[in-house]
Amino acid sequence: MDYSIYKAIDAGGPSALNGLARFCANDLVFVIVGIVALTFLVPWRDRRLERRIGAVLATAAGGIALLVAQPIANAVDRARPFVTHPHATLLIHHSSDAGFPSDHATGAFGLAMGLWLYDRAIGALALVLAVIVGLARVYVGAHYPSDVVAGALLGILVALVLYLPPLRALIARIATLCSALYERILGLTPARTGA
Repeated sequence: MDYSIYKAIDAGGPSALNGLARFCANDLVFVIVGIVALTFLVPWRDRRLERRIGAVLATAAGGIALLVAQPIANAVDRARPFVTHPHATLLIHHSSDAGFPSDHATGAFGLAMGLWLYDRAIGALALVLAVIVGLARVYVGAHYPSDVVAGALLGILVALVLYLPPLRALIARIATLCSALYERILGLTPARTGA
């Protein structure tokens, strides 16, 4: 079933989409990283500290999820579709390392979910972009759908674990210190926590 879904998505659209698919598969995750960075760096009038805590949690979730994904990938050692099925269309250059779970999906969903927990609007935008990243990774032939789903679940799970009270408090303290330092550097007024 995984291969059937992969085959239906894999470069199945018009070739005019190939360039956009390559960008989404390789580089859209950096747009999500940029959104996380801007969420921290913008001197919001309202909920500034809350958004910055979300950006710090998102960064931690993305990084930790990627660290957790590595031993999973080594243990599962699942070949990528273009290795198992040499006739499959591969639209990007890629190494033949293990593809389960997808690193791009893991990082993108960890970042997006971390943001969503603190700001629904910014987080929803990031989650939509993460879904596009995941679909594009299948479309270009780099992953099976289950690789992307596993990565997405892993990223989301790590963000949710970091949102649990003891870890959330630690992340909030770190974010508050980073925010105060950043504001001191820029000479900004203290962040407001209210809505």
